[in-house]
Amino acid sequence: MKSLLIVESPTKVKTLSKFLGKGFAIKASVGHIKDLPKKELGVDIENNLTPTYVVIEGKEKVLKDLKKAAKEADRVYLAPDPDREGEAIAWHIAGELSGTPDKIFRVEFNEITEKAVTEAIKNPRKIDMDLVDAQQARRILDRLVGYKLSPFLWRKVRRGLSAGRVQSVALRLVVDREKEIGAFKATEYWSITASLEGKEPPPFEAKLFRINDEKAEINNKDQTDNILKDLEGRGFSVKQIEKKKRKRSPAPPFITSTLQQEAARKLRFTAKKTMMVAQQLYEGIELGGEGAAGLITYMRTDSVRVAAEAQEEARALIRGEFGNDYLPQKPNVYKSRKSAQEAHEAIRPTSVIRTPSSIKSYLARDQYSLYKLIWNRFVASQMHVALLEQTSIDISAESRGPGEAKRYIFRASGTVVQFPGFMKVYTEGGDTESEEEGLLPSLNEGDVLKLLGITPKQHFTQPPPRFSEASLVKELEAKGIGRPSTYASILSTIQDRKYTEKVEGRFTPTELGILVSDLLVDKFSDVMDYNFTAKMEDDLDRIEEGGFKWFDIVMDFYRPFDKDLTEAMENLGKVRPVDIPTDQVCDKCGKPLVIKWGRHGRFIACTGYPECKNTRPLEQEGAAGGTGAEGQETAEKCEKCGSPMVLKSGRFGRFLACSKYPECKTTKAISTGIKCPEDGGDIVERRTKKGKVFFSCGNYPKCKFATWYKPVNRKCPQCDAAFLVEKKTKQGEYIACLNKECGYKEELHEAGGEQEGPEV
Repeated sequence: MKSLLIVESPTKVKTLSKFLGKGFAIKASVGHIKDLPKKELGVDIENNLTPTYVVIEGKEKVLKDLKKAAKEADRVYLAPDPDREGEAIAWHIAGELSGTPDKIFRVEFNEITEKAVTEAIKNPRKIDMDLVDAQQARRILDRLVGYKLSPFLWRKVRRGLSAGRVQSVALRLVVDREKEIGAFKATEYWSITASLEGKEPPPFEAKLFRINDEKAEINNKDQTDNILKDLEGRGFSVKQIEKKKRKRSPAPPFITSTLQQEAARKLRFTAKKTMMVAQQLYEGIELGGEGAAGLITYMRTDSVRVAAEAQEEARALIRGEFGNDYLPQKPNVYKSRKSAQEAHEAIRPTSVIRTPSSIKSYLARDQYSLYKLIWNRFVASQMHVALLEQTSIDISAESRGPGEAKRYIFRASGTVVQFPGFMKVYTEGGDTESEEEGLLPSLNEGDVLKLLGITPKQHFTQPPPRFSEASLVKELEAKGIGRPSTYASILSTIQDRKYTEKVEGRFTPTELGILVSDLLVDKFSDVMDYNFTAKMEDDLDRIEEGGFKWFDIVMDFYRPFDKDLTEAMENLGKVRPVDIPTDQVCDKCGKPLVIKWGRHGRFIACTGYPECKNTRPLEQEGAAGGTGAEGQETAEKCEKCGSPMVLKSGRFGRFLACSKYPECKTTKAISTGIKCPEDGGDIVERRTKKGKVFFSCGNYPKCKFATWYKPVNRKCPQCDAAFLVEKKTKQGEYIACLNKECGYKEELHEAGGEQEGPEV
């Protein structure tokens, strides 16, 4: 009997061939073979939302090959990935294969191992139409939103824009966070830290914790100075020592969202890269004499369930490598979220016997790093809890004089790991940095302490941070927006559409992104509502479970959406950001110049348009939005031929070039408008080979002046230097003088900073 197995990815074929032998032909569909048409809606709204599926362009040869192989086979096993998308692929393939349906079966495996694959072949099933319907509902919903909203944005904002049902809500998260940052008002507060020493080393630090049995809250320098004065001459002694035993449990094995978060924190991988590398590990890696092997279970899952045999294998390894002390009495079992698909397992190694070090030589660097992360997390999840002792020491600053005095309590804290347990292998990362607790000496209650010094420090409350890849995935999951399989594409899409950009690794909305998001929130409140979107995801899950009919869910969404769209199309005019006035006048006609909005962002233009068409890019110090288009004409003239200079961009940043190129090859760096302190030349923006921005004298190499810090066109109020610079360090953002002998600096209190437009 001859059998055909059809999978999604060609890279699985080699691994699977090892398990199935000569009786099986194995072919790959290379993802979906059919989809809604690209150039039309493909959904018959008047006829029960009937979708029209067409063969995807370029897949005709693949489909022809599958049909031919199916004709020659006695049995056809459809084995796309074990999720909604995989079920829809299997359904589409089955619909294209001629012959009796009785010879077509659906199989699925969570891992590409010999046992999992052979068990799947022994236990085939029919295609699950509830799963298919859930995928169809999502696809039709996304098509209706994308196909209807995009023309709306074209007409009301500008051509070429697009919107998505889930991506637009994710964009709103980024925009809303930016608004929180912009509205944030920093509040001043102070801390007072005492450096102390007992009879034995080491010295340690304690922070002022209570004043007269109330929490110490110090709001300004005057309060701080009064406390410091009051503390003068006081003796310090240990008032109370409290020790608490704590247990710390291991984190569960990875699901898609936690893998993306942890890979972002620990490996600096984007969500997209994490999923790409995980796919490689899942589909199979060539391991020398062993041949190709799938190294991890399926990487799109929201379940923390682990197969009993995988637990036992991990327990055997833990017993052998670390001893019985590190092994809990019973296997650790974790509870998934209510909406999790429990048919899937967590992301784990297919065999913990394949330690990262034993297969390192067969893996690319990124593959090894991600495999090690998955292996460590899974093994740790089956280990004993860590036993910690947390020590809290309260120190009294007692008055040595007579009379009533304020009571000051300082507190020092520290944690001692008494038994590492799972921490021997792995500890989970965090989204924010936390202060480490210091090492504490051996102390007893009543011990007199020596004061080494007291340090006051000014602080300001910080706005909520912009989202990183890890924290945005975490927020999407917490709000129920999207599903494990969509997180990576959501993050990529909002960047690809130029609605957000990453600044120092964190998502910042562009001016275009804010405009689009605000417009959609105003006119399509349901589509952009977090709770509404989460409920829609739950409804799709209910379709998958057989509880809802897909047509009802889609129509309940479409009716009010279509009404809102018709109303917005009829009543809303053109939407664009307002012009920003400047104090400059046009050098051609004398009328005021404004910062206008254009296809490529902000640029400076004459208010006399259309009579006067004078425009130029924004200068560096006027960064209110962006610049004009690539090749945009400026007011500057070529020094050699007198032709207008145009704005260009290259591998080392933006620059001016003669519009008569290639006849005239004159180029010039863009000036910041600030003069070099060494020879009076223009300070210009440049980039290193790696893309890092710096500022230097335009007369380089004659003048070697350069700085990493952005110049600010203000004189130093302390030493009268011609300009200041912006500095960003771990201690904060501030404006400072470059003159080291001067040392002037002032803190930047603005939370958000100015909006940078797209580069050209």
